[in-house]
Amino acid sequence: MVVSEVRVRFAPSPTGDPHVGNIRTALFNYLYARHTGGKFIVRIEDTDQVRLKEGSDQAIFDSLRWLGISWDEGPDIGGPHAPYRQSERLELYQKHALELVEKGMAYYCFCSSERLENMRQIQEAAKKAPMYDRKCLSLTPEEIQAKLDAKEPYVIRLKVPREGNTEFVDLIRGKVSFENSVVDDQVLIKSDGFPTYHLACIVDDHYMEITHVIRAEEWISSTPKHIMLYNAFGWQPPKFAHAPMVLAPDRSKLSKRHGATGVKQFKELGYLPEALVNFLAFLGWAPQDEREIFSLEDLAKEFELERVNKAGAIFDMNKLDWYNGYYIRHISTENLAQRVVPFLEKAGIEVSDQEYLVECTALVQERMKTLAEAPELLDFFFTEPNYDKELLIPRKSDVETTKKALIKCREVVEALEAWEHDPLEKALRNAAEELGIKSGQLLWPLRAALTGKSASPGAFEVTLVLGKNEVLKRLDLALDKLSK
Repeated sequence: MVVSEVRVRFAPSPTGDPHVGNIRTALFNYLYARHTGGKFIVRIEDTDQVRLKEGSDQAIFDSLRWLGISWDEGPDIGGPHAPYRQSERLELYQKHALELVEKGMAYYCFCSSERLENMRQIQEAAKKAPMYDRKCLSLTPEEIQAKLDAKEPYVIRLKVPREGNTEFVDLIRGKVSFENSVVDDQVLIKSDGFPTYHLACIVDDHYMEITHVIRAEEWISSTPKHIMLYNAFGWQPPKFAHAPMVLAPDRSKLSKRHGATGVKQFKELGYLPEALVNFLAFLGWAPQDEREIFSLEDLAKEFELERVNKAGAIFDMNKLDWYNGYYIRHISTENLAQRVVPFLEKAGIEVSDQEYLVECTALVQERMKTLAEAPELLDFFFTEPNYDKELLIPRKSDVETTKKALIKCREVVEALEAWEHDPLEKALRNAAEELGIKSGQLLWPLRAALTGKSASPGAFEVTLVLGKNEVLKRLDLALDKLSK
């Protein structure tokens, strides 16, 4: 395989919502391809028919696109090495497996699942690593043919050399060596005729001219099997780079029991794609300087495999929240207002005036941590608030004082000619002085009457955005509550 440009691939199995750990691997492949001017290929590995989930292919494509990750070849866009779906390449795998059988580098195995399970239990009881005992390797050609003619179920296994070591240089971890004696005779073709991951990925990587295999460290133990397969076929192996595992805070493998792990989940929870990309890039990689904020384009300029760590990367939700808050605060208010619409609509809040939404959003942008918080932060701008009258009464005040404050607020609002911040603030503070009360004893009930919340944007800002008629209406409702 003589290829001048870098060619990398993301090869997920369509078994559900893409896990952030897998997407981190996709991101590393994408960034390396863009950094080197190479090609990024998406390939669907759907040979495990039992675990397939309908619609997962599209979920993978949607997740990548949502994050801004584009690809140069793939099942949906085609390319010079199509098809890019393994279930459409079965003849190719079977042909190459049989080629290895003919060369004496693989063999038929007719052992039943019961025998294999019994053997595994005996080995585990003896505290030995489960290994196939090569019973079927001693079958004569005549015995094999008789079993094939009788349609006995079989698998095809790789005949692993038992002597010596298999070594490779990992671009992240350096020299890695495995004793061949601990490598099992890997199944290449399953009894259903489908290839295992090990055969299919090797054949595909060869024919798709993949130059660098960048994947999670959990695949390190499979790499000697893959190198043996390359050697058996007489093919040049690609370069390997095994990125660190994505771990939960307790340093166990990140899983659903730790909370959200799927890209779609994070989207539904209101995380911005820019924040998730920036966060995922730092799960195992770091730039040369102290910067933490990187766009996808900036990451592609900076990304180098030499700067990927060996140690496991901790998935810190607090850090993701920090990134998300940063990006929410730094995108334009117009942009943010557009992004919160689906969350408002899901909560039953109808938005008919985008300019009004922008005004409202500007008041909560600094305190918003996720887009999913938008309904809670913005609902009172669109619907009359529902609250108990106790909310209207500040500490160290009473019902009568609060009533007088709200009546005064109503007078000020109704009389105000210049609907602007400074005149409104001046008039309301003067009103508090006239009543002989502190500003807070007037502004708290005003804000509570307008928002129905103990925490919200300031009274002046909310008043100006709601408009005179709506403010007067809500003040009347508040006074009515206090009179009951």
